[in-house]
Amino acid sequence: MASHIDPTDLPLPGAFAMDAHPAVFPPIDEYAFLSDCETNCLIAANGSVEWMCLPRPDSPSVFGALLDRSAGHFRLGPYGRTVPAARRYLPGGMILETTWQTETGWLIVRDALVLGPWHNNDQRSRTHRRTPMDWDAEHMLLRTVKCVNGTVELEMSCEPSFDYHLAPASWEYTGKVYEQATAVARNDPSANPTLVLTTDLRLGLEGRQARARTRLREGDEVFVALTWAELPAPATFADAAEKMRSTIDSWRQWITLGKFPDHPWRSYLQRSALTLKGLTYAPTGALLAAASTSLPEQLGGQRNWDYRYTWVRDASFALWGLYTLGLDREADDFFAFLNDATTGPDGDAVPLQVLYGIGGERAIVERELTHLSGYDNARPVRVGNDAYHQKQHDIWGTMLDAVYLHVKSRKQVPETLWPLLQRQVGAAIAHWREPDRSIWEVRGEPQHFTSSKVMCWVALDRGAKLATMHGQLERAEEWREIAEEIKADVLTHGVTDEGVFTQTYGGDTLDASLLLVPLTRFLPADDPRVRATVLAIADRLTENGLVLRYRTATTDDGLTGTEGSFTICSFWLVSALVEIGELQRARHLCERLLGLASPLRLYAEEIDPRRGRHLGNFPQAFTHLALINAVTHVIRAENDHDAGGFHPAHHAN
Repeated sequence: MASHIDPTDLPLPGAFAMDAHPAVFPPIDEYAFLSDCETNCLIAANGSVEWMCLPRPDSPSVFGALLDRSAGHFRLGPYGRTVPAARRYLPGGMILETTWQTETGWLIVRDALVLGPWHNNDQRSRTHRRTPMDWDAEHMLLRTVKCVNGTVELEMSCEPSFDYHLAPASWEYTGKVYEQATAVARNDPSANPTLVLTTDLRLGLEGRQARARTRLREGDEVFVALTWAELPAPATFADAAEKMRSTIDSWRQWITLGKFPDHPWRSYLQRSALTLKGLTYAPTGALLAAASTSLPEQLGGQRNWDYRYTWVRDASFALWGLYTLGLDREADDFFAFLNDATTGPDGDAVPLQVLYGIGGERAIVERELTHLSGYDNARPVRVGNDAYHQKQHDIWGTMLDAVYLHVKSRKQVPETLWPLLQRQVGAAIAHWREPDRSIWEVRGEPQHFTSSKVMCWVALDRGAKLATMHGQLERAEEWREIAEEIKADVLTHGVTDEGVFTQTYGGDTLDASLLLVPLTRFLPADDPRVRATVLAIADRLTENGLVLRYRTATTDDGLTGTEGSFTICSFWLVSALVEIGELQRARHLCERLLGLASPLRLYAEEIDPRRGRHLGNFPQAFTHLALINAVTHVIRAENDHDAGGFHPAHHAN
């Protein structure tokens, strides 16, 4: 009998913040995430930008204190204070507001990566390949300050360190007096971005830092703008305030397109949707797996990876979440990105691979940055990701499932998309019998992972549905027959005598990816094998009720050490529990997971099930998409429970 999940089993949100170990590095979940869909950054609670890469999110860092305390920062806040009174996002967007209280007064700081009207009107953008939108990134980090009570000593310190802390900055004044300064890399300026700091404060240049200090009185307002392109910075606070207004308007226009339930959990859905949008790279349509690299899955451990790239799986699953909320316009750009990535320079087809650079780059060579200490001394610090050349057989199914979601409401397969779909179904047919490295990208030996076979079935099943829609009836029947062959093979080799799906053929190890069996409609939710698998994972693959990917002691993943619970898996369990009729249990787990969100309602990849601490890269697209689907599963099931009309968010029929 499955044990009841008590939402009080884990510490309250923020309880772990009083850890005894020195807080040299802020907890991962204390960071705020900002984006303009071309650049992003992470801001610590003390007001310091500690992670920012330019000009793209996968470029070398210019502020890298996230991975080494001396690798560059940009702080703005009251002198002598590091803990704010409050932090929040302005509703409906990505403007961060931090309220500070000192002994003598109160400050409000607002931060944004600026969005404004489309500005490439004299010549075409050199980076955009997708259809231009009404608004665009202005390549500017804008920070405004208002003293709302009393007097406050304000300080600003901007210390970039280019190329992952390999190229120190050199500053010079470039304004008439003290209002502007420019930083370049000392050794090779042409190989790194040029940063221009513009403000109505008086700048001082002290070695690698640009600094400012002033006393603000009630009603005083100042701004600081960091730019890295040719667009002009604001000249006055009024100009800066107008750019803030245009940024929040842009975000609110986008979020208004969504369909959000009138429910207490609505704000979690909106923040997750905004986070997924913020992880897109507008020029190409790519979607980053996360904003960071090398944040550890185990403190001090070696499970540190670079997630600033586009995984076909993550992006396809992310579309599940956006479709659920009616935000499906990003799908057009993503499928155009995939078409670009799978088409060679001569127009010939190129095989789909696991991940790409956000510009469509195919080689993402992994290397270690041995000069960086790593977050909380977790080494190695990696950039690049060698998983790009792995064999992972789930990618065809995840992509085709996303395509099917995209086109089924239109009742027509775009002619330009059909050749790409045929190639992916063909690849699944050619390789489904072979071993691979699974959805979890294990670095041990390839094996026959059950979930990979299930996703190959998804590829054939969705491919058959798409072929029917496209009028290719003979092809649809052929693919349906192969889908049935794959299903029979999985049910013969991937299920134990007790009727539980296993990680690998012929094994007995549990794997959380098998929660996808009901979610992808491989088997109906009332099949006894589905119920047995979901409850086995809930009872035996959890710690404090939170789901592990697998037991590292029984899985050859090629690495040492342990890891935290994978939050996407816990949200998958919520959805799967709803599917098998365990609605109360699903709701309790969902409440617990929402309670473990960061103070700004963001999620890293993992959560330590003993301390509630967030682990891994941040914020994680995979986690936020699973949140959207889990929350909507619970809400729809509760609303439709009496009528029996529940349909899952990604219903495939």
